Amino acid sequence: MTIEELYRDLHAHPELSFEEMRTAAIAAAELRAAGFEVIEGIGITGVAGVLRNGDGPTVLLRADMDALPVLEDTGLAYASTVTGVMHACGHDVHVACLIGAARELAATRAEWSGTVVAVFQPAEEVGGGAQAMLDDGLYEKVPVPDVVLGQHVGPAPAGTLGAHPGAAFASADSIDITVRGRGGHGSRPETTIDPIVIAAAVVGRLQSIVSREIAPQETSVVTVGRINAGTKNNIIPESAELGLSMRAYSEEVRLRMIAAIKRIARAESAASGAPEPIVEFAESFPVTVNDRVATERTMDAFRSVFGEEAVIDPGPVSGSEDVGLLATAVGVPLVYWILGGANTEAYLTAANAGTIDRDIPSNHSSHFAPEIHPTLDRGVAALVTASREWLRS
Repeated sequence: MTIEELYRDLHAHPELSFEEMRTAAIAAAELRAAGFEVIEGIGITGVAGVLRNGDGPTVLLRADMDALPVLEDTGLAYASTVTGVMHACGHDVHVACLIGAARELAATRAEWSGTVVAVFQPAEEVGGGAQAMLDDGLYEKVPVPDVVLGQHVGPAPAGTLGAHPGAAFASADSIDITVRGRGGHGSRPETTIDPIVIAAAVVGRLQSIVSREIAPQETSVVTVGRINAGTKNNIIPESAELGLSMRAYSEEVRLRMIAAIKRIARAESAASGAPEPIVEFAESFPVTVNDRVATERTMDAFRSVFGEEAVIDPGPVSGSEDVGLLATAVGVPLVYWILGGANTEAYLTAANAGTIDRDIPSNHSSHFAPEIHPTLDRGVAALVTASREWLRS
């Protein structure tokens, strides 16, 4: 099966976090066929392959496998066959490219020396997959790497590559707030404590965190993505639920924002005479930090192979990743880059018109559909080039 055929198959058969059984089986079979030693079931569905080829450095290449609960609306001939589940973040691209790179590195063993570790990670979308593999003894099952490498497809011109040194992807915390009140009849609000009014006040006040409590030179985001309350128009409910997403590029700012969110929720409840709200944390991603020296070395290798025009600095990305845990767990450098997947002509047209946000679907969109070529070819070549830069010639 060609890499394009493999990609189309993966896209048509997406699997949610920690359910990537089919994808994992494909990855394991491909690694075995290429001559890798394969370990399956790491962190539930994770797969790792080890290719030992003499003395030299150990390079870890990582691809995430999970899809999203999104109803696909791309119109592709190879669109998802699973209703309500879609590879809307491009992890199918990541898996296909890593399989392609594993094949090529295995076929060119005479040209390099060292060890390649290919990791197919589950559950990146919920921020638990990398930690699950680590907790399940990943580095007791595979050699500890000297560097961790990986890529993420995104809405940049197809085939472009770029990594930002330092804080490259934001931290992310998902926070659930339950505002508690006292329910009753909508005709007698004086007998109640209306949690919807409190929740509305919390939403408004949260907007002041970034604008009034975080320095202008710091980048941060607080988004209220969900409000749930009530069952009927004339009933004041007992509680209201808020779902928040919070992002930052430093731990100091992250902690300051968390403290502000808790303070605001409690203060607005107290102002209404309501019980203290319940604040709970769901998935959490740390800041993804690219090692500056290792990043420059890898980008220089890209420039020499693909040309200056193909390599960009995307700046800090407000999305989040858990790949950094694979590096920080053993104290080695991380280099994680963006792989452009958007139609170049459409992207440039939108850029000239100032309509990229409107006309170029981004990750997590139901319309997200990376160009197959040159995206897959460049993604495979980038992983191979980066690996060869760190392996012994």
